[in-house]
Amino acid sequence: MRAIGVIRKSRRDRVSREEFEELLRSAGYEVVAILEQNREEHPKYNIGKGKLEELKELVRELEPDKVVFANKLSPSQAYNLWKELRVEVIDRWQLVLEIFEKRAHSKEAKLQVELASLQYEVPLVKEAIRRIKLGDRAGFKGMGEYQTQQYLKHIRYRMGRIRRELERVKADREVKRKRREEVGFILIALAGYTNAGKSTLLNALAGEDIEARNQMFTTLDTTTRRFKLGGKRVLVTDTVGFIDGLPPFIVEAFHSTLEEIVKADIILLVLDASEPWGEIRRKFLASLGVLRELKTLDRPMVVALNKMDLTSWEDVHDKAERVREIAEERGINLRRVVSISAKLGELEELYSALEDAVLTLPKYGAFEITVGEPEKVPQVMALINAIGEVLNVEYGEETRIEAYIQTGMIKELTRLGVGIRRLNQPHKGEGFEDGQ
Repeated sequence: MRAIGVIRKSRRDRVSREEFEELLRSAGYEVVAILEQNREEHPKYNIGKGKLEELKELVRELEPDKVVFANKLSPSQAYNLWKELRVEVIDRWQLVLEIFEKRAHSKEAKLQVELASLQYEVPLVKEAIRRIKLGDRAGFKGMGEYQTQQYLKHIRYRMGRIRRELERVKADREVKRKRREEVGFILIALAGYTNAGKSTLLNALAGEDIEARNQMFTTLDTTTRRFKLGGKRVLVTDTVGFIDGLPPFIVEAFHSTLEEIVKADIILLVLDASEPWGEIRRKFLASLGVLRELKTLDRPMVVALNKMDLTSWEDVHDKAERVREIAEERGINLRRVVSISAKLGELEELYSALEDAVLTLPKYGAFEITVGEPEKVPQVMALINAIGEVLNVEYGEETRIEAYIQTGMIKELTRLGVGIRRLNQPHKGEGFEDGQ
């Protein structure tokens, strides 16, 4: 498939040419030309009339299968462009959906992609109906007025079916999540811009071999794995990657997947440290925008600057300081910024940061555990180490253990016949120094 890309830049539309070309390649297109223009949006064609004539000449000369705009097109603009160019015209978000269709494997991911595609199509079909009523007989994909009206009804019916199916998936996931909480698992959600290395990091943490490619949107299916964090019960979940200006219809369609971030105890945000600072800043702010929309910026966050092996220590250190400044300006609950290489397995800083962040969670508290039977001490100590942190131990006729533990695990300890008393010392999250 051959494509001509069109990029219009303005104060409102700041488009990365490199990212746009990467999107085109990820969707499987051969990019035969890129046309750029600096101007505000033209209401009829998005680009100016002069640039449109230039585009028409390129289409005649190169005969592409599609013309792809990096900017969002209104339904009327898409129709007007098609009428002028007589070749299929799509915008950036239709391009993203094409990539999603290629990457979706699970039933849930396929349903989410279909829902997003149908939501995007609704205004296009409505525009076709409006045009037909005005006397324009082009219809939608060659259909007449009656067929177009029936197609719109079918879209709405199918969207309702998909939403109900996704609700059932969501209910099943909620049951599993509650079971995990009951047995004391901490949930860490991997988040970040697409192609930052989240899947590679999941593989490194959990010792897995999940597909991880150097391309955009490799992961659409939610993947949850267990990994060891100082003996604690921890689950890490990989989610769909973010992209600048992620539109509401995609956020809504993938809400059941993104909900893993909403329900997470800690957000592990991954950035590519090898990129120039301007790109890191743009992608960090775009990620924070999605997290703000999901109302999760109050969660403890650890930022991992990945691919540190591709740059210098001084460069990573400088970028970490800038990330902290942005987080402080925006009041983000940032616990630590660490440098890692998921590919090489260099994760020592990350493990330390996550262990500290776990102990700041509200579900943790300081308790005194009294064990009257000496033979039970090893079992109690092992359980505490799996769900918290031992602070002090006094051996005697009764062993007294001061520790941070999850409040949800008190029942499991009491079944061993031990005494438990909450201590009044401050929670670790209060005035906690994160080593920044």
